[in-house]
Amino acid sequence: QVQLVESGGGLVQPGGSLRLSCVVSGIIFSIYDMGWYRQAPGKQRELVASITSGSNTNTNYVDSVKGRFTISRDNAKKTVYLQMNSLKSEDTAVYYCNAHFTRRIGAPIDYWGQGTQVTVSS
Repeated sequence: QVQLVESGGGLVQPGGSLRLSCVVSGIIFSIYDMGWYRQAPGKQRELVASITSGSNTNTNYVDSVKGRFTISRDNAKKTVYLQMNSLKSEDTAVYYCNAHFTRRIGAPIDYWGQGTQVTVSS
């Protein structure tokens, strides 16, 4: 059974920091690209940050979080992190962990966590 379990969300003041964690089980974690998505009320889910699989990882960020958020992974712990600094009210959303595997033949495989709420408010 595949499980992605997020933690670390909560209420934080503008300018504050949070670190989200996503512990994965049931898959070969190291071969999956990992991502953090978020969905604010009334908005579509968007990709916030992603990190590739393998030993030489590449990262990508949506423009609105560049320089403030950092994604990382620990393959030994089967965990992906999202360090969020200088948080703004517009970062308020439910954050979802995603595991993505692109197969040579067939549709890609995606697994999702249940989401963790991040609220930035004074």
